[in-house]
Amino acid sequence: METSALISVKHLFKIYKAGDEQLYALKDVTIDIAEGEYLAIMGSSGSGKSTFMNIIGLLDEPTKGEYFFNGKNMIGTSKIERAHWRRDNIGFVFQSFNLLPRTTAFDNVELPLIYSSSLSKPARKDKVEQALIAVGLKERMYHLPNKLSGGQQQRVSIARAIVNNPKVILADEPTGNLDTKTSMEIIEIFQQLNESGITIVMITHEADIGQTAKNKIVFKDGRIIEEQKIGQRLIAKAELETFKQSENKLNPKLQQ
Repeated sequence: METSALISVKHLFKIYKAGDEQLYALKDVTIDIAEGEYLAIMGSSGSGKSTFMNIIGLLDEPTKGEYFFNGKNMIGTSKIERAHWRRDNIGFVFQSFNLLPRTTAFDNVELPLIYSSSLSKPARKDKVEQALIAVGLKERMYHLPNKLSGGQQQRVSIARAIVNNPKVILADEPTGNLDTKTSMEIIEIFQQLNESGITIVMITHEADIGQTAKNKIVFKDGRIIEEQKIGQRLIAKAELETFKQSENKLNPKLQQ
């Protein structure tokens, strides 16, 4: 079976055995995610959203069901095949940033290129610089993570996710450790990347962050219980402008 969706799963189950019991992390999940989508995945802890993300990110395998990525059947592929497919098509962004602490922003972003391509050193340098410039870190390329704010560290992780030109970014609570304004700055980057054609699939428990997507799904007890198009979508650029105006009112000197 082939599909025109970028990601297509049919009747997906993930079952864990605990003694004689079977624990269903996913129960009969079916969904198509189109290329260019910006999808928010929501639901309480233990609802199945992270299990679903791990499976579509090729970090885990379903117990049964179908999974097609860009028309390729991923069921039954080897670990090496999945690793190569993941490397070439998927960028990951995590809540905890997952940066190497003793390595500069530049070197953190360069790492996927070292492992995944035969690019020359000058070509790698150019790609890394362009990724860091794209997330607003032109002046912070050679800083260590402990010299960067939380928002800047997340920008580094986004640059690392996009340096291989992925088809999709999977973001797991990307604003979970950030304040409201910094969260919107990160979401602005995601919305810009989405406008450039990258598909975004984002787990979040924050209602306002969920409103920045184009569509959302809600998991409960391993099932998708709700699929919804976002009607009143929040645009991060406009939200940040509101923050700026509020700050100017509180501190008129900022306008001088």
